[in-house]
Amino acid sequence: MVIPVWDQTLPTLIACLDQGLRRIGGVPTYILTDNAKTVSIDHVAGVAVRHPQIVEAGRHYGTQVHTCVPFDPQSKGGTESTVRLAKADVVPTEANLLPAYASFTDLEAACEAFCAKVNSRVHRESARVPAEALVEERVRLHVLPAAPHTLALGQTRMVNTDQTIRYGSVRYSTPPGLVGAEVWTRVAGTELVLVTDLDTLPRRPQWAGQRRGLVEVARHRLSTPGTPRIDLAHYPDHPQDPHGAPRPPQPRARSAAERDFLALGDGAREWLIAAAAAGTTRIRAKMTAAVELAALVGVTAVQAALAAAATAGRFDQEDLTAIVAHQATTAPTGDLAILDESHSAQPGTATWAGFTTSKEHTP
Repeated sequence: MVIPVWDQTLPTLIACLDQGLRRIGGVPTYILTDNAKTVSIDHVAGVAVRHPQIVEAGRHYGTQVHTCVPFDPQSKGGTESTVRLAKADVVPTEANLLPAYASFTDLEAACEAFCAKVNSRVHRESARVPAEALVEERVRLHVLPAAPHTLALGQTRMVNTDQTIRYGSVRYSTPPGLVGAEVWTRVAGTELVLVTDLDTLPRRPQWAGQRRGLVEVARHRLSTPGTPRIDLAHYPDHPQDPHGAPRPPQPRARSAAERDFLALGDGAREWLIAAAAAGTTRIRAKMTAAVELAALVGVTAVQAALAAAATAGRFDQEDLTAIVAHQATTAPTGDLAILDESHSAQPGTATWAGFTTSKEHTP
């Protein structure tokens, strides 16, 4: 089981513990881990002193957290072998020819694919398929508590209808699917970390896979009042791009006539967007005429003509028919000359270039 995280803080460790236990569907009597500061706060006479919150988390789940003995292959090797295997298959190296992941979501997907692969094949030591062995081992596990342990996760916030939460009088955005849900917020260095319990959310495509329990859903740089932190990736249908320019509208048919026109293809969508932006009159009548023309000469010809008309800015009544006729009798359209300040339709003054003027001076 491989769970990617941004840090190794105590709240992240507890969230991973909760997610891991809910994936396997039960709680073992003991949990073995390395001697991290989030688990052992000190060593006295060679005895590890447990972190009080780790002890409380273990008590909540009905298990005991044990740490491996330093330099002891029988205990320490067991906790490190999984890290070695995960690095070999998931971390970008020259061996797997992956220079980097484009996003943290891609890394999560790679980890889930890795887990599915190794848990569905025969294990070399046990000669068993791990996913099948877990079915038998699960009957020996303790029952999971219904609610996760959240003492170390910070303060709770409710996600508003605009997909944001407020922390320190600042709005921070959350991914889709969390409106009305409860999230835990905590500060990690200069960042605000948002965690939620996936088991309390409706099953949605963005939470598909094996992820269960407490999961980090967002991380923002801390901000000051009046400067919200909004991640545009959390709003895939929002009409703004990262540079502030409006996105083109997305046509959606609301009548049979509109549906027939948009069915002509991408050229029809381009024509409608461009014609609307140009303030074209009688758009519906021209859309109906385009559908009728497509029935006579074919959808492909009209779709190409609509795309050319959108590019050239030609939206008059007979323009589409003229473009269809032109494309049917000539070579494919190359670069279009659009009537603007760079390409004027007015007569030029080049013929006057050869004329000179003279001025007589009188004494």
